[in-house]
Amino acid sequence: MPVLVVDDYATMIRIVSNLLRQLGFSNIDTAMNGESALELMSTRRYGLVLSDWNMEPMTGLDLVKAVRNDQTLNDTPFIMVTAESKPENVVTAKLAGVDSYIVKPFNAETLKRKLSGVLGKF
Repeated sequence: MPVLVVDDYATMIRIVSNLLRQLGFSNIDTAMNGESALELMSTRRYGLVLSDWNMEPMTGLDLVKAVRNDQTLNDTPFIMVTAESKPENVVTAKLAGVDSYIVKPFNAETLKRKLSGVLGKF
C-alpha cells in the first residue's frame, strides 16, 4: 500500500518512514508541505496519509480539508501527526476529517495502534 508522509522537517520524515518500514510498509513517498502533498496525490492513489499539522505554506489541517473536499481523494485514510496535544486541536482535526491523531513524540507501538484503528489489520 502506498503511504504518503508529509512534514516540513526532514528528520521527522525519516523517523516516521523508518517506523513505517519497521511495521512492514515499504512503498513510502514524502512531501515537505501540504501543497506538495496535494500535487503527489493528484498523480498517485495513496492508501494512507500521515501529515504534520504545522507547515507552511499549506498546513496539515488545510491539507486534510482539501483532501476531504476532493471527490477523488476524500476516502483516503488520514492521520494527523503533531506536537499539539490540546483537546481543542484534536477536536478541530476530527471535525476537519482526520481519521486519527498522533501526538509527537511517539513510538512504533503507538503508530501501530493508530494504524490498526484506521486501516484494520495490516
